[in-house]
Amino acid sequence: MLDALDDPVGASLRGHHAHLARRRGGAASYLPGVATFSAVSGDPDAAEWDDLARLLGRGELADMFSSPAAPPRDWEPVFVLDGFQMVWTGGGGDADTGVVELDASGVPEMLDLVARARPGPFWPRTRELGTYVGIREDGVLVAMAGERLRPPGWTEISAVCTAPEARGRGHAARLVRALAARIEARNERPFLHVAAENTGAIALYERLGFEIRQDVTFRGFRTP
Repeated sequence: MLDALDDPVGASLRGHHAHLARRRGGAASYLPGVATFSAVSGDPDAAEWDDLARLLGRGELADMFSSPAAPPRDWEPVFVLDGFQMVWTGGGGDADTGVVELDASGVPEMLDLVARARPGPFWPRTRELGTYVGIREDGVLVAMAGERLRPPGWTEISAVCTAPEARGRGHAARLVRALAARIEARNERPFLHVAAENTGAIALYERLGFEIRQDVTFRGFRTP
């Protein structure tokens, strides 16, 4: 079961998120507006990298997430970020009083919150990856979190963020627990990814029952 976490993007695109995938040969990527993540096989050859380049288009971002595969030399490096993959070891999540599910009508306010809180990549169709929940104060969305990658048996918690003016009130913990309860209710386990430099988030996730499974390195490249 843990093996599915070694290639979470590829496993998601082949399985639960197949309807959100575009493919060419052995390469796959999420549809534009959903996510930028792409996947190749564990030992891709030149033809597979060419498939991905043609799939994405010239000069486009190939966000390889945590894949260790190295593209050809003419692919320009864009970013490298060290991080951790963490898995849930705690019990059931807490009751989610005050936590609301966010549907398609909430996308504009979700995008506005992301612009202010900067949790990481989030696009107009990212909400289609899974359930997103939020907390409102006086009718304004001030915190949210959601489900992203879905390898078999697992669901990734992502986009955990709180507006600057609403931090320090425990919103992130409430949202993560609420999502964990939903995930466990369908007999899956929560996991997540976090940047190594984000020590505050790591400490929070450890208090909530997550533990580090492995180090990962997030990489992005520009197609030739």
